[in-house]
Amino acid sequence: MVNCTVRNWQGEQIAEATLELKVAKEENASHIVHRALVRQTTNQRQGTVSTKTRSEVRGGGRKPWRQKGTGRARAGSIRSPLWRGGGVIFGPKPRDFNIDMNRKERRLALRTALVSRSEDLIVVEDFAPNLSQPKTKELVAALGRWGIAKEAKVLMILAEKDENIYRSARNVPTIKMIRADGLNIFEILNADKILTTQAALAKIQEVYSA
Repeated sequence: MVNCTVRNWQGEQIAEATLELKVAKEENASHIVHRALVRQTTNQRQGTVSTKTRSEVRGGGRKPWRQKGTGRARAGSIRSPLWRGGGVIFGPKPRDFNIDMNRKERRLALRTALVSRSEDLIVVEDFAPNLSQPKTKELVAALGRWGIAKEAKVLMILAEKDENIYRSARNVPTIKMIRADGLNIFEILNADKILTTQAALAKIQEVYSA
């Protein structure tokens, strides 16, 4: 169980919140989190890179010169891999890089990764009413009041997408905003700080509890 302090818009502590998620055993935690991370990053590969072999390159049907008597090396085609413009030896071909992982394992790894970042988890009350219109400067100032350094990479987790918050955060390259029901393990591990609202924390508890 993770105990968190809830802060308001001014950065003052106003309440306590808890997050109770089932995580992997200590001896298996790093392994299952690593597997899930490798799966996510590997499955993002398109696998569409392709090169042509000597049989696929256009031309080269006629023997360039006779076999003997010219003093030059034997050549059967101008599309040999040894020639400029020839085919590629053992070049890449389209392939599927997808790695399978059970849904229960993926969710267990996600919960384990999230709980492991409890020291970097910052919970705030819903601050959408404080941004009646998009204001990047006000949002950045609020991050400072919540104890987040200006250069820190922040993962902002919201229960629902709010247009004013989105438009306030999109110009800040260090902020990544996602919904509570769309967490992924790479963003959790890549962020320096994880910022979430009380509503988003409750949504995480509802969606990802075992």
